[in-house]
Amino acid sequence: MTSWIDSANAPGTPFPVHNLPYGVCSSAVEVKPWCAVALGDTVANLGVLEGWGLINAEADHPVFTGSSLNAFMAAGPAAWRRVRAQLTDLFTGDDPRLRDDTRRHNGSLLTRAAMRTHMPFEVAEYTDFYAGRHHACNVGSMVRGPENALPPNWLHIPIGYNGRASTVVVSGTPVVRPLGQTRPPGAEAPVFGPSRRLDFELELGAVVGVPNRLGRPLTVAEADAMIFGYVLLNDWSARDLQAWEYQPLGPFQAKAFATSISPWVVPAAALEPVRVSTPPREVPLLPYLREPGPMLYDIQLEVDLQPAGGDRATTICRTNYREIYYSAAQQLAHHAVCGCAMRTGDLLGSGTISGPEWHQRGSLLELAWGGTQPLTLETGETRSFLEDGDIVTLTGWAHGDGGRIGFGPCTGQIAPAPAEPAW
Repeated sequence: MTSWIDSANAPGTPFPVHNLPYGVCSSAVEVKPWCAVALGDTVANLGVLEGWGLINAEADHPVFTGSSLNAFMAAGPAAWRRVRAQLTDLFTGDDPRLRDDTRRHNGSLLTRAAMRTHMPFEVAEYTDFYAGRHHACNVGSMVRGPENALPPNWLHIPIGYNGRASTVVVSGTPVVRPLGQTRPPGAEAPVFGPSRRLDFELELGAVVGVPNRLGRPLTVAEADAMIFGYVLLNDWSARDLQAWEYQPLGPFQAKAFATSISPWVVPAAALEPVRVSTPPREVPLLPYLREPGPMLYDIQLEVDLQPAGGDRATTICRTNYREIYYSAAQQLAHHAVCGCAMRTGDLLGSGTISGPEWHQRGSLLELAWGGTQPLTLETGETRSFLEDGDIVTLTGWAHGDGGRIGFGPCTGQIAPAPAEPAW
């Protein structure tokens, strides 16, 4: 299947017509951002296409007139399938209404590189999970020793915590080094100041499209059908703040300062050809967490680190989403099993995605083993944790039926901590 938009057929493009990721864009002269879909080097204005009647979600109101994807997501799976099919036909078939109309070309199709990307959806709530077994074993080994690496509940339950929706930001937003309390090794009392052990976490974010009813649990299959799509997610972490504050209730300020996501939401439908099963279970899961079929995806993931002032980046991690132990559908089903009401725009972080090999570790905490084994970059510099000016970029792609299904980069640069107020 090829498109009459030539760049969508280019080898290696992350956005072929088999992908059709959704986002929100604006040009340099526009005040109001608009909903978009990406094809190759082009973006199409979905609000304009909807206004012309070229796409129609058959909801009771237009779904692409706002500056977020929430209205479209809330329209539900039937609307997602309908619009995806309409867009596929519009950009690949014999429909001349857009293909052969120069006026409509100029009014709806723009160069992606010239666009500014914005938050693609309004985040209702954000929940981060701890669902990567290799990551959990690595971190647990540092803290408790390898014989007690996993807590007793880990093989039975997707562990998670409620994060901050207010600090989820789109790729390209600077990440300000947080201030907070830490307790230096051997000290009896904490000190205050900028985090010195700032880290990234390589994750995949699942975007909930439709809500469930308060008090009603979900099956894993129902949860899977509620997921609109996926984004790359960097759950920035201040490890020294976390070490001091996390007992007994888990991280708080150490995770609340920023979470970056990629600007394009890859629809779940685009990833159907790359579904794979979760890893073998060491212990049987309770019935409500059992999967009706493959629930993970074969998605290649990489992390690049460009040091402050450096002229190039070093790829410091290569791993795959299939290494995660609990799928997003399982995480969502577990989240709702107590009766919790999930909402349109809820975001679920997968947890750090690490593999069994050293180069597959999805955080500096693991790569530099708690700071004891500094990582040497191609520039010759070393890193145990992130320094001001460092740029971290996550990338991800799957090899689907029509070539690469990409997410676009998720990038953040570390900005210095703010000046401390006169307390």
